[in-house]
Amino acid sequence: MNIRKRWEDVEKSILAPWASKSADSRGRARQEEPCPLRTCYQRDRDRIVHSKAFRRLKHKTQVLLLPEGDHFRTRLTHTLEVSQIARTLSRALRLNEDLTEAIALGHDLGHTPFGHMGERVLDKLARDHGVKEGFHHASQSLRVVVHLENDGKGLNLTQEVLDGILRHSKGQISLRDGLWSDMPVTHEGCVVRLADSIAYLNHDLDDALRAELLYPENIPSFVFRDLGATHGQRIGSIVEDVVACSGAEGVAMSDSMLNLVEELRSFLYCRVYADERAKLEEPRVEHVLKTLFTMLLKDKREKQTMEEGQHIISLLDFLSGMSDRYALFLFDKNVVPSPWPLEKGRRSNNRES
Repeated sequence: MNIRKRWEDVEKSILAPWASKSADSRGRARQEEPCPLRTCYQRDRDRIVHSKAFRRLKHKTQVLLLPEGDHFRTRLTHTLEVSQIARTLSRALRLNEDLTEAIALGHDLGHTPFGHMGERVLDKLARDHGVKEGFHHASQSLRVVVHLENDGKGLNLTQEVLDGILRHSKGQISLRDGLWSDMPVTHEGCVVRLADSIAYLNHDLDDALRAELLYPENIPSFVFRDLGATHGQRIGSIVEDVVACSGAEGVAMSDSMLNLVEELRSFLYCRVYADERAKLEEPRVEHVLKTLFTMLLKDKREKQTMEEGQHIISLLDFLSGMSDRYALFLFDKNVVPSPWPLEKGRRSNNRES
């Protein structure tokens, strides 16, 4: 018996009856010879970690735009924190930790530069140019792993991982093929969906305090009283509540904890995400991305390499894949006047995508 089959047997003996077993996966779009060492979900995790889109997350904004300090979160560190919380939940609930980790590591691969500011700009650009579904990072994350990575061949991930990536975001997400997503079909996907919220609400609060957008005296008393005095205690309180309230019927938190989490979310939206300093940067982000979009669309039209609708999709793929600093580099290279003679650094294309 090879190592993969041995581990598949271990899963059947130790995981909960409602957990997703590797041997029972719905498989991949393109059939492949199984790996002798890794289960299908372990293989998916490895493919995501080795992808170019995963590496670019290190220079994409989480919430604070282009932070100068070493300790602020980026989209990559957010992804790792989601993965850690999701794995803790999965292990406690006897779910498939490898499937959970693969979904968590891939859930934000389609996120834009400049965080949700960039996502709002690309959504408007998409709708203004005839893409009726607009742009959403969850749908784009699916597109990255299905169509864009691996030189356009995609990563050929299992159906369970694809479902979890698409449905990780709260609310319904439209797909370009007309389908709609809601809750993930696996318990593991539901774990990642909750872990995403647990991670970002807590680390965004932590980053806001570090950046002095907030001070301890600004924080509502229920945060310290009911969730915990420290970052770790607050995460622990929510995770323990989820473990206590989850089972065969699904993954959930208690009504009282849900109310606390929603109160924290509302507070952060008012005091951090919609802060005046954040609003000041949004028009600048919009200017950079709209300028790049217009410039690149004109270039594609002149070359006449594809149909108009495909021009737009191609540009959304390109822009959403950029890191913050590459978007600014490209803007600077093509829009900002250069001194004469040109600096060597301005001559280089240095493309990432």
